[in-house]
Amino acid sequence: MPGPVFFRQTRIGYRCTPFSIFKFRSMVVNNSELSVTLKSDERITSFGRFLRKSKSDELPQLLNILKGEMSFVGPRPDVPGYSDKLQGEDQLLWTVKPGLTGLDSISYPNEEELLDRQPDPQRYYDEVLWPEKVRINVLYIKNQSFWLDIEILIRTLFGRWKKANPGEMTT
Repeated sequence: MPGPVFFRQTRIGYRCTPFSIFKFRSMVVNNSELSVTLKSDERITSFGRFLRKSKSDELPQLLNILKGEMSFVGPRPDVPGYSDKLQGEDQLLWTVKPGLTGLDSISYPNEEELLDRQPDPQRYYDEVLWPEKVRINVLYIKNQSFWLDIEILIRTLFGRWKKANPGEMTT
């Protein structure tokens, strides 16, 4: 497919610091203003579907980890505009490095499918999904431990979390 191999995007990380996140490009080069991606999105290439389904598109973020901008486990970093909305206790998200995977990621492994079923996917993400992911991330930070991180890594690699509830966590 024509275009660069890597996709770079500004995300907000530790202490509300912007950084460039790296991914393998899974879509055609475009200028879309959408901040959500649907499973049926026509911009996704056939090879890109494989990359996204296998989560292989995330592997270049190992560079972000080596640079110290991310960790293996933590809240997924937001694009600018979402972090700005965090208030009160939700600002705890700025106190940890964002992760390659996190409790929010394994709680919604089929996020693109869920958004695909919504009449207004962007609105659903903004009003329902994003606030729920913030809640899950605050829960993660409050319960953060080595063993919880190991469990999240194992579930990322080998299984899926049903939905994040405090009672389901093993901490």
